[in-house]
Amino acid sequence: MSTIAIIGAGIGGLTAAALLQRRGHDVHVYEQAKKFARVGAGIQQSANAVRVLREIGLEQTLRDIAFQPMSWNNREWDTGAVKYELPLGEAFETRYGAPYLLLHRGDLHTALINAVDPARIHLDMPLAGLDTHEDSVSLRFANGQTRQVDAVIGADGVHSLVREWMLGPDAPRFTGRVAYRTTFKAELLKGAQIDDCTKWWGPDRHIVIYYITPRRDELYFVTSLPEPEWRNESWSARGDLAQLRSAFAGFHPQVQTVLQACPEVYKWALYERDPLPRWHQGRAVLMGDACHPMVPYMAQGAATAIEDAAVLSRCLDDTTDVQQAFQRFEATRKERTSKIQLTSHHNQWMSKRTDPDWVYGYDAWSTPLASLAVSK
Repeated sequence: MSTIAIIGAGIGGLTAAALLQRRGHDVHVYEQAKKFARVGAGIQQSANAVRVLREIGLEQTLRDIAFQPMSWNNREWDTGAVKYELPLGEAFETRYGAPYLLLHRGDLHTALINAVDPARIHLDMPLAGLDTHEDSVSLRFANGQTRQVDAVIGADGVHSLVREWMLGPDAPRFTGRVAYRTTFKAELLKGAQIDDCTKWWGPDRHIVIYYITPRRDELYFVTSLPEPEWRNESWSARGDLAQLRSAFAGFHPQVQTVLQACPEVYKWALYERDPLPRWHQGRAVLMGDACHPMVPYMAQGAATAIEDAAVLSRCLDDTTDVQQAFQRFEATRKERTSKIQLTSHHNQWMSKRTDPDWVYGYDAWSTPLASLAVSK
């Protein structure tokens, strides 16, 4: 049994913890936040992610709290003309073996927290540094505490300290774009009808709007628009509603209805990185946004982190050699995540007829692991 430290209690880190503890590993999660906050954000969980969460017993919980739209609609920003419509609902589930779910990000996060032994989640533990040895890793935290473990998984996001230790300082690239987002009660629409799930495509900006509960009583929107002077990456920074509404002047009446009803909005700058030269060093490995952050234009950031957790758990199952497992994990995952990063960067996904099989049909439990010869 390996003693494994996971740095970061986000969606990827908690999924990894839930899977690894079920496989008998002595796993602990160290999170810098003092408490968990329910940030106003929606999230999409496509079949490739749900198949992983099924393994830790969360599928029914998520079905109970999530909205299942019948289609993912893509419309012209002003006329509402349909550019492409992806069938979801029963058709999607029949094709891919798992549903497409829309829900509050905080609800998914809570479900994952509940899937991990609470004694193994440690808050207010910002990592200060680490050192790898031949048979262990030493961790130092900002509060003066230390830990000695067999391996460390850096699930600590786009500003990963584990990545910086591994590859040196390297600031992410600002895209020149920002996202406004929020969730709010559907009763504020005052009976106005909107689509279940639509991306409204403008010439240089877009807005995605969907419900996040099965009762359609709460909805979410997220935008992307050019605003090169604003670089704050905080998820809790408030945005200016008047500025947002002005930015989407002329958009379809459904968009206007949602923006007028919205009581408050959050705003964050969009950053990205190119694929990294490597994801592991000695007994340390990166996963999720720490190694393949992406702009949110395919709704696959959390899904790829969840996939990472499954493949990483399989690699650790397959050998007692931690370093070999980490090499194999990177070799198995890098091509796929790099392709999704690049596709998301171009922001054309489902803007026209699209073959989504390579994304949603991926099964992290059955995809072949890289051979050890290739992974060295």
